[in-house]
Amino acid sequence: MTRILITGASGMIGHALLDLLGKTSHDIIATDLRAPALPTAARFLPMDVTGSDPERVITQTRPDVIVHLASIVTPSAGASRDLAHAVDVTGTRNVLRAACANGVRRLVVTSSGAAYGYHADNPVPLRETDALRGNPEFAYADHKRQVEEMLAQARQSHPSLEQVVLRVGTVLGADTNNQITALFHKPRLLAVRGCDSPFVFIWTQDLAHILLRACTDGPPGIFNVAGDGSLGIDDLARSLNKPVLRLPATALKAALAIAKPLGLTRYGPEQVRFLQYRPVLANERLKSDFGYTPQLDSAQVFDLWRRQAGL
Repeated sequence: MTRILITGASGMIGHALLDLLGKTSHDIIATDLRAPALPTAARFLPMDVTGSDPERVITQTRPDVIVHLASIVTPSAGASRDLAHAVDVTGTRNVLRAACANGVRRLVVTSSGAAYGYHADNPVPLRETDALRGNPEFAYADHKRQVEEMLAQARQSHPSLEQVVLRVGTVLGADTNNQITALFHKPRLLAVRGCDSPFVFIWTQDLAHILLRACTDGPPGIFNVAGDGSLGIDDLARSLNKPVLRLPATALKAALAIAKPLGLTRYGPEQVRFLQYRPVLANERLKSDFGYTPQLDSAQVFDLWRRQAGL
């Protein structure tokens, strides 16, 4: 039996992981600001990763493994970047320090393909050995890059702490509703002229099984997490039976530069790079080294989400 502590357990991925762990004999400690639905064998402890809670809770519970899911993927309207940094970066630092201080054996962290950044010269596909260049203008990408730099330093200073770092693509499940899925609900799909704008998807249940392996009998290391293949904007449009609105990058940047100060959109001109240069993740190491082949490829994940969303 392994004692496993999960941060951010009330989120979509936390729920899916708890469902799987509930079928095992492991000692499960779920932490978050609010309690999730728990399997019978699990217990909940409130924990705010941005403050002193991680030190107190991890010292109290002495877990063997920590699965660190706490992160802000889609900020609520009006949420500041400082809050996102406090959760994503400071929160990870607090959990990492407490793990090192209390002899935790393994730390599993959900990073993101966004850590590679949104760049015109990104290799296609990106592999785990490629540079992490999360753009400063994108809070999530910038924060995940900072988190990975922190983890790299810890691998040098605390080699006894095993790390499993998962660079996750776009996660889709039955209840996924965020700024990315909002794009698919529009009457027309928005694209930048001359860019294929590919997506790679991973099914919620696949990610939960990957996390289960990561916190039990899987190997340490850094792994991209995505289903096979990718879908460009035309593939998505055909699946949704919707037209594509293609705009020149300069025109779209100009429109956002006007609309954001007027409160007509929450997105500024920098978001155009997100539409242009989304990271495409190679998943060979996930399959060969980590030992997990996703059940659904990117196209199947999107089709499943589309049908469940009624599109």
